[in-house]
Amino acid sequence: MFILNPQSGIPIYRQLMEQVRRMIAGGQLKAGDDLPSVRELALEHAVNPMTISKAYSILETEGLLVRQRGKPMQVATDNLQSKTKESRIAHLIPQFELLSVAARQLEISDDMLIKELKKFLARR
Repeated sequence: MFILNPQSGIPIYRQLMEQVRRMIAGGQLKAGDDLPSVRELALEHAVNPMTISKAYSILETEGLLVRQRGKPMQVATDNLQSKTKESRIAHLIPQFELLSVAARQLEISDDMLIKELKKFLARR
């Protein structure tokens, strides 16, 4: 369900939070859907359970997730995340910024970057 990369330089809890936010905004996670337990996710990705718990707690504070005693963490039914195309694209802005900086540092033109991105997307 989630792809966590310890070598990415981005803290694991932030990777998880961003993926949950995107999946909610994109409609892959819907109101009332259960998320994997902290223990299950920690074992699957060989990370400290506190890392997963931290991400879930922050998302709960933001109102995206709800914790019910004795049940898995769930996507909140009353979350106010808009599912417009613009709001979904807004979730990509941080990645666009990172990609833009990397392209500038490598002296890759915008046209070349777009061409390569299109080739990459065509393979998917």
